[in-house]
Amino acid sequence: MAEPEAAFPPPAPHDPYAALRFPNFRLLFGGGVLSATGAQMLGMAVGWELYDRTGEAWSLGLIGLVLVIPILAFSLPAGHVADRYNRRAVLVGAQILRLAASISLTYLSFTGGPVNHYYAALFALGTARAFGAPARGALMPLLVPAEHFANAVTWNSSGFQLATVLGPALGGLIIAQLGGAGFVYATDSMTTLINLSCLLALRVPSRGASRETLSLASLAGGLKFVWSSRLVFAAITLDLFAVLLGGATALLPIYAKDILDVGATGLGWLRAAPAVGALVMALTLAHRPPMQRAGRVLLWSVAGFGAATVIFGLSTSFALSLAMLFVTGVLDNVSVVVRHTLITLRTPDEMRGRVSAVNSIFISASNELGEFESGLVAHHFGTVASVVSGGIGTILVVLGVRALWPILWNLKSLHEERATQNQNKEPAPPSN
Repeated sequence: MAEPEAAFPPPAPHDPYAALRFPNFRLLFGGGVLSATGAQMLGMAVGWELYDRTGEAWSLGLIGLVLVIPILAFSLPAGHVADRYNRRAVLVGAQILRLAASISLTYLSFTGGPVNHYYAALFALGTARAFGAPARGALMPLLVPAEHFANAVTWNSSGFQLATVLGPALGGLIIAQLGGAGFVYATDSMTTLINLSCLLALRVPSRGASRETLSLASLAGGLKFVWSSRLVFAAITLDLFAVLLGGATALLPIYAKDILDVGATGLGWLRAAPAVGALVMALTLAHRPPMQRAGRVLLWSVAGFGAATVIFGLSTSFALSLAMLFVTGVLDNVSVVVRHTLITLRTPDEMRGRVSAVNSIFISASNELGEFESGLVAHHFGTVASVVSGGIGTILVVLGVRALWPILWNLKSLHEERATQNQNKEPAPPSN
């Protein structure tokens, strides 16, 4: 007589909208999308206005440098603040500073203020980001259960990419139709106000805050944790050097004006193209089960990012340039989801602010310092040489990371990585 078939419960169906079912996450997500849209509009407008007024590639690279200095200077103390104090309050304070900077840019644009005053306002924006990013990164895990956090990261990335699609295009349209960047800065001020109202409506669960006093040891805690985790360190290092070398965003005003001859509206579409690709990938990842070979997918994606950057750098066709920027966005989004999920779920809650601050430093170093590097190389060797050499450097970085950290190549499912984490406490289920 045959033995009865063992009864195994069927696997739970994948819910692509799991994180969005939690009201607190919806508030953080919705306000964040609007605020990010305004920020992307502002970033596009500042680059266009300063290059139009100065005609210097150096002025574009300097934007990245001014934004990154406060992030490098203040992110570690900001991480400690996010761990010790109310994370929502810290995030609200950062948004208020950002609002003041945006209003200042509006005034400078409409009155034709000195160029160096723009950089002072950008320094304030960088300071707001330095304090806001660790607080937001450490706050999000408190708003959704651990098993849905990867889904929250994916939707968070989708919202940011949607903002990156809409922001530059709307910014270019506003400049073209209304004739001034000041209208763009004013719109950013309004989106920041809406985000502030969403943050104030959040009901954040209580948590065990860090009791450590501010010291060199507490500031270095995040760095020590990242250094001790080979997998996290490898993923962050890959992203740092790949984007540092391969980012061409700072030079897009030059491509739009001098190489492709497409004007402010074309610049908006060039800046939006990577975000369109990233949005497509983010929505695809949200609707698919977790990756089964996340490490290999990550490394191949970054290598493809470098190759697409090389082709973009050599292109004189607007259509081909848009296509290559779209591809870079598709491939870059894979890195965002894998890296953020790994870092957050492998970090104890009482250290998430400091570890998120370390991640912010790496991200800013790769983005803003990458813009500075691109502007500097373009200034001395030409725009095309800057972009092409950066893409080649990205491919070489992938080969180096693969050789130094085989653990990243062997990374399997992100779901399995999440299953190993037992430090996280789940918030209460969503209320009706």
